[in-house]
Amino acid sequence: MNQNPRDILITSALPYANGSIHIGHLVEYIQTDIWSRFQKMQGHNCYYVCADDAHGTPIMLRAQDEGITPEELIEGVSTEHQQDFQDFLIEFDNYHSTHSAENRELSTNIYGELKDAGYITTRDVEQAYDPEREMFLPDRFIKGTCPKCGAKDQYGDNCEACGATYSTADLKDAVSAVSGATPINKKSEHYFFKLPEFEKMLKKWTHGGHLQEEVYRKLDEWFESGLQEWDISRDAPYFGFKIPDTEDKYFYVWLDAPIGYMASFKNLCQKENIDFDKFWAKDSKAELYHFIGKDIIYFHALFWPAMLEGAGFRTPTAINAHGFLTVNGQKMSKSRGTFIKARSWLEHLNPEALRYYFAAKLGRGIEDLDLNLDDFRARVNSDLVGKVVNIASRCAGFITKRFDGKLSAECSEIELYSEFVNAGESIANHYEDRDFSRAVREIMALADMANRYIDEKKPWVLAKEDGKEQEVQDSCSVGINLFRVLITYLKPVLPEMAIASEAFLNAGELGWKELESPLTGTTINKFKPLMQRVTESDTEALLETSLEMSKESLT
Repeated sequence: MNQNPRDILITSALPYANGSIHIGHLVEYIQTDIWSRFQKMQGHNCYYVCADDAHGTPIMLRAQDEGITPEELIEGVSTEHQQDFQDFLIEFDNYHSTHSAENRELSTNIYGELKDAGYITTRDVEQAYDPEREMFLPDRFIKGTCPKCGAKDQYGDNCEACGATYSTADLKDAVSAVSGATPINKKSEHYFFKLPEFEKMLKKWTHGGHLQEEVYRKLDEWFESGLQEWDISRDAPYFGFKIPDTEDKYFYVWLDAPIGYMASFKNLCQKENIDFDKFWAKDSKAELYHFIGKDIIYFHALFWPAMLEGAGFRTPTAINAHGFLTVNGQKMSKSRGTFIKARSWLEHLNPEALRYYFAAKLGRGIEDLDLNLDDFRARVNSDLVGKVVNIASRCAGFITKRFDGKLSAECSEIELYSEFVNAGESIANHYEDRDFSRAVREIMALADMANRYIDEKKPWVLAKEDGKEQEVQDSCSVGINLFRVLITYLKPVLPEMAIASEAFLNAGELGWKELESPLTGTTINKFKPLMQRVTESDTEALLETSLEMSKESLT
């Protein structure tokens, strides 16, 4: 464990302000939140910020369809997002929006720095144009017949039926998904960021320990095929920030979205008098970590560090990519009811149960995770209810009824207790390395050991024998202390259960440092159940709700 306090800024990818949070999104926010909470438990100066990604054509069009302004749309979505995150115990230090004064200022300034340094160029681009709506069409707003396999209603530049990629100009019978009109080709001047000029810097950075091996190996393939200049502009009509000194050009959403990390932090700095430059200046000694999905590596590991370098800011300490979520071994599906919204989960199941299950499966790599609902139910019931909570519930009753809640004056198994405490360094290292699954495995091995100890001591048998009162108190006090160690190690994963455990243990806040001494002679409060078992009817009800919501959205 690192004893010197570190300055750490952590971000998760910004959720798009055009839809609800679902459990696939939650993999990332839960992963990041666990890491952030762990760092704070270690005493580091740590901030976790996020924001809604609030710009782009889809938001503009949805607002038009609903008869409201884009600003009204993103405000309502932000409220929904923040409530979902709060109920899943995701604890941001600040949650903001890319449609903010701070982001406008930072995006304008960064663009200005890049332009002044000669990293911005312009040229004409021919694009699909909707003559009825008088707007250029992003790939996702053009649909037609796949030129390779003939599948109908395929969007953009790839076919979901056969997996082929192609130019939107090659789509057969192409129509605008916005109006149904046949698109025409039209030229427009676009602004480009000269990414190839950062190739040498990026090759060094991507191999500098900032990325997982799978990620930098993938980036090597992109280097081999050659970096391309990046189109950073979009034409009006568009919801976003206007490019300075233009009339009808806007920053592409992927330019100002990552700058939204900086903007959210700047908003926090203004509220709490934090030194922004300490974290973002070129010579910053602070640590900067981005947690993202593997589908947006290109933007974060090439464009973003190049933009920061070109504009005179520091680059990230590390970018941590994760895989996608499958449910019951398959891609999330609305027709099977496995496209599960965060709110649907909260209506039927404990959010901490999902936090624990994800933690038990999250390693350091970018492999996909599977939420198998039968395995989820078995794992939560076995590990959390059957092992961890069981230790406290088995011991607390004896201490409360027979000893007025008072623990033994001395720890009768100090070597066993020390073994649990000494495991804290290894567990902390696994958290630090984002290898949560290994941390959980070690914690559960300790839980097994604690339960074996209680089974061997059999306080329920000793309680019926004369002259064994002290042994009952001693063994149950040891059990309570072992539970205290376990719940401390699980606190980043199960923050609400940790708070309830703190109330039960009646000995202040749980922390690694506080474990140095066992609780002796102190009084615990009456034990209250910390987690309910998950039943098959709970998970079935969740799928039924998701299926109903999916049917409604399709009608």
